[in-house]
Amino acid sequence: MVSSLPHPATPAGRDGLDALLARPSEAVVALDFDGTLAEIVPDPERARAHPGAVPALAALAPHLAAVVIVTGRPAGVAVRHGGLAGVPGLDHLTVLGHYGAERWDAATGTVTAAAPHPGVAAVRAELPGFLDRHGAWPGVWIEEKGRAVAVHTRRARDPQGAFEALKDPLGGLAAAHGLVLEPGRLVLELRPPGMDKGVALAEFVREKGAGSVLYAGDDLGDLPAFAAVEKLRGDGLPGLLVCSGSTEVPELAERADLAVDGPAGVVAFLGELARAVREG
Repeated sequence: MVSSLPHPATPAGRDGLDALLARPSEAVVALDFDGTLAEIVPDPERARAHPGAVPALAALAPHLAAVVIVTGRPAGVAVRHGGLAGVPGLDHLTVLGHYGAERWDAATGTVTAAAPHPGVAAVRAELPGFLDRHGAWPGVWIEEKGRAVAVHTRRARDPQGAFEALKDPLGGLAAAHGLVLEPGRLVLELRPPGMDKGVALAEFVREKGAGSVLYAGDDLGDLPAFAAVEKLRGDGLPGLLVCSGSTEVPELAERADLAVDGPAGVVAFLGELARAVREG
């Protein structure tokens, strides 16, 4: 253990960090994007990776089995907003977008994807009238995500009240079109079933034959990834769970081995981790 690194609060987390430091070339480091590498902002189109994120990842990645970003965003959007393409040191970075339905590999610079779910187009057409009927328009807005649609309440007069008022009706709308509702930090996302960050992460870890895994996230959508790491640990694979600190999502913080102070804290941790694995 390197003393300058934050100290995980749990024995399982300490084992996960120790395994990563002992055998970094067998480790997968997986990270969410929004709220973890980039600050949460009122307009998601303006979200950008923390200035230190790419340098920290580029310093760390060459020592690992893999670095992967697992996000609900389209893979190409995360690459663009993160400034992740063409970065020396990130030659083998992978971005799993839309909860794993899309994949971008730095080695090829291309996105591969499954066919879109027809329910997304149906919901997209129905949402404006649906929100109007529920009196939800003031400050509430729709984000087009290609393979999903999200309703944001952060700009509403009462953001949490609007979120709670829309959660059940939007859940019903999603179900009517064969979709699922994914609640987040003042956002309600309607997306296809059968894929989540946990499924995407577990498949990627198996693909890489990892000897350990670290996952960092900040929101409810990261809970399946946390559960996947917990299951992998139960199967004997060391793992570390990092919460990009937020008082909005105590469910995540309570399950984390280590909490850091938002994207700045994640970047600082990645920088310390890169230094530790370089120094052996």
